[in-house]
Amino acid sequence: MNLDSKLRRRAAEGKPVRVGIIGAGKFGAMFLSQAGHHPGYHVLGIADLSAERAKASLKRIGWTEDRYAAKDAASALKDGTTWITEDSDALIEADGLEVLIDATGSPAAGIRHALKGIENGRHLVMVNVEADVLAGPLLARKAEAAGLVYSLAYGDQPALIAEMVDWARAVGLDVICAGKGTKYLPAYHHVTPDDVWTHYGLTPEQAAAGGMNPQMFNSFLDGTKSAIEMAAVSNACDLVPQDHGLEFPPCGVDDLPRVLSPRETGGHLSRKGTVEVISSVERDGRPVFRDLRWGVYATFEAPSDYVARCFSEYGLLTDPTGRYSAMYKPYHLIGLELGLSVASAALRGEPTGAPRAWSGDAVAVAKRSLKQGDTLDGEGGYTVYGKLMPAAASKAAGALPIGLAHGIALRKSVAPDQVLTWEDVAVDETDPTYRFRREMEAAFGG
Repeated sequence: MNLDSKLRRRAAEGKPVRVGIIGAGKFGAMFLSQAGHHPGYHVLGIADLSAERAKASLKRIGWTEDRYAAKDAASALKDGTTWITEDSDALIEADGLEVLIDATGSPAAGIRHALKGIENGRHLVMVNVEADVLAGPLLARKAEAAGLVYSLAYGDQPALIAEMVDWARAVGLDVICAGKGTKYLPAYHHVTPDDVWTHYGLTPEQAAAGGMNPQMFNSFLDGTKSAIEMAAVSNACDLVPQDHGLEFPPCGVDDLPRVLSPRETGGHLSRKGTVEVISSVERDGRPVFRDLRWGVYATFEAPSDYVARCFSEYGLLTDPTGRYSAMYKPYHLIGLELGLSVASAALRGEPTGAPRAWSGDAVAVAKRSLKQGDTLDGEGGYTVYGKLMPAAASKAAGALPIGLAHGIALRKSVAPDQVLTWEDVAVDETDPTYRFRREMEAAFGG
């Protein structure tokens, strides 16, 4: 509430929220499109590995060249234009910057940018959910200690789920389960970038013409992105994953209270206070009626007979007991909604969701038989997929996080669908990202 009026007040005072973004891909471009339509935001700078790629993104979203003609941060600050650079450190250090967005998708880069942002007094919006799941609880703690905001990215599903969970709890309802929808079949866990496009109804040539990255799209299909996003929700909402991880039950919006309720009352959940992803297709491939493929949900329990009666009186769908009901949002608008996180951090000093504990983890699982000496290729690749685990179970098993399962060799062979461990890989223990992850594990303990 009231963020628009607060933003317009800042604009009228000549002090728009000055924001810098690292990564001008699809998510970043969507935010930049909307930021250009509101006077309360000033995009001070954009950092990308390729300045030309960033300029091409701005051209696609309709920015004219004069809007990003600044030769440096000082001139951008002076005349209200945008500076484009390939030097992310220079952007983070720029005078006047208030909010830093990391939209790189690289866990190592995200952690490094966040730490430098904290060092320079910047609020942080972490679009990079891979970095958040790898070490977000410790980043959030360090930001808070410095008097800064560390926030999940509104528009992305974890922040929208966190908002729904907060709504339910704030009105006195116990959250039973929270999550999102996706298209899932068990065989998808073993899909590789070579055959991913057949599942999207595209040819490789069509995908290439659209600039689509097969490894990125494969991470959505093979379950990795679902595992990562639900780990983020677990950590932001104090929801503990089920011991088996995600089951992906087929479920439409009308069946949310029935399916996402405890087993003892006929549902699919092994515990209350957990997360789950529901599939938009039945196991035989038939579409689910009124699916929630693009949306998010939360199920909750009536704390009394009176509240259960209110559910019925006001038309809420319930499970057969009448005690479990649900709210859902059918769509999410990705980067188009990201400005809410920027405004909330700068104007309220509040995140749109942030990790509070280490409750869930996304770990690496072998897609196929892997041999000693094979090199892992990370999220959406040929060698591993991500699986959700309770953080305590992950730590006890010494499981390898999916965010570090890239560019490292196996010390021993592993079987298909086997969870990889630290003992299975030749990790560089001097690597800063590895060391920060281990510091997070020690600090939070699962």
